[in-house]
This record gives sequence, C-alpha cells and structure tokens, in this order.
Amino acid sequence: SSPSPRTRQSLAADLRTLSVEPGATVLVHSWLSALGWVCGGPVAVIRALLDVLTPSGTLVMPAHTSGLTDPAAWQNPPIPSAWWRTVRDAMPAFDPRLMPSTGMGRIAELFRTWPGSLRSFHPAVSFSALGPQAAIITSGHTLDFGLGDGSPLARIYDLDGFVLLLGVGHTNNTSFHLAEYRAGGAKQITQGAPIEEDGVRVWKTYRDVDWNDEPFPEIGAAFDETRLTRIDKVGSAETRLFPQRAAVDFATRWLRDRDASPAP
Repeated sequence: SSPSPRTRQSLAADLRTLSVEPGATVLVHSWLSALGWVCGGPVAVIRALLDVLTPSGTLVMPAHTSGLTDPAAWQNPPIPSAWWRTVRDAMPAFDPRLMPSTGMGRIAELFRTWPGSLRSFHPAVSFSALGPQAAIITSGHTLDFGLGDGSPLARIYDLDGFVLLLGVGHTNNTSFHLAEYRAGGAKQITQGAPIEEDGVRVWKTYRDVDWNDEPFPEIGAAFDETRLTRIDKVGSAETRLFPQRAAVDFATRWLRDRDASPAP
C-alpha cells in the first residue's frame, strides 16, 4: 500500500515526534524528494517547520551561491581559462535580495524569498533566517573565513541551536565546517567574489580555508553513536535532529585527534 500524502499537518506531527521544540533555533538542511509526495511542496514543509517552532522559534537555512566565486577554482564543470577574466569582470555583484541559492534544494531556495526572512551578506555562503534570533544570526557575517567564527554557524552555536538534517546525511552538515576552522590545520586559500562597496561593484579577494567535507560522514556516524542525535522519519525521509554545539565540539575534537595521530 502506498503511504498517504504528506501534508503540512502530518509533517508537523512527525517533527514534533522527533522533538523539534517550540522556541528553538534550528538550522535545516533538506531534500524535498526524500519526504515522499508532499501536498503543497516546499510551501507545506516550511509552514510545518514554522508551525512547530512557533513564532518564538527561529528557522535558519543555507542560501549558498557557489557561482559567486573565483572561476579559476571551478570544478564541476570547469570553464576554459581563457574565460576567467571575462567572467570575473562581468559577474554581477552579490545582491542578497536577488541572487538565488545554488544546490541548496527547493525548500531552502523558497525560504530565502519567504516574507520577513533575512539573509546574511556573504557572496558564497550566506544563510537565511526567520524569527526572533534572525537578525543576530545573519548580521555581521565576515567575508574572510565565511563558515568560521564570524559566520551564522557560530551565532547558532552561541544560541545553543539545533541542526535538522531533513532527508540528507552528515555530508550536508555544514556545521562541521565550523569545526574545521576551530580544529586548525586546514589549508588556507585566497578566494574572490564581486560585491558592492559604496554603490560600486568591486572584485574582492578574501581568505578562507580549503573546505573538506570528505570526513563528514565518518564524523557524523561517530557522533550519532553518542546518542545525542534523534533519528526518525519525517514523511518518508530519514531525519536527524541534534544540538549543534555538541556536534561542532565533537567534530573539532575528532579533527584535532586525527591531525595529532601519526600517519600509518
């Protein structure tokens, strides 16, 4: 027998079963297709999340824009090196109101445009947030080290927020990147993007680390063993809910221990 259609009400009930609490701050990474057939699509999913969090809670999602980076570093697909200068010169400056997110899924892209949602100012790794803590989370996002201590991830950490992996695994757990910065040892790189300064478009270079999400599934599996992760179905999607601070601290220790151990 086929499962019944997923609705705003049924998804909210599943989220409550998972212990998403009213008033919480929750960073959501999502994949709509994993939920099954949803009546109302991404609109129903966001309404369900907001229903459960209530107006006292704060919802956060990534709004990353991988296209607003230096084309010299593009891998999939790369572009001819003869194009790099043209692309750098012509790339539109980051505009938080207009620039769609890339690769974040349909739920996150709709949430970016949701009435009242705020977006942090970073040309590559911005976040959208809605709720009482949204301004604190999205303001002051530093250009350098965009997923580090000057990022919305660190503000969610300060606020004792949660991460909800809705139909995606720990590979998509961006908060582990915050641990990469804190553990030290990550390779530093120079990145570039077009932004507006005093009404003028400028190509701005900035410092970051060469992010590596390769160990994330292994770190995530080890963290799930701590019993701090609640795992249940939301619709048809295997979903994880856990305290972000505990996950970041765990990943920071894991990466430090890995770097401290002698190579085999």
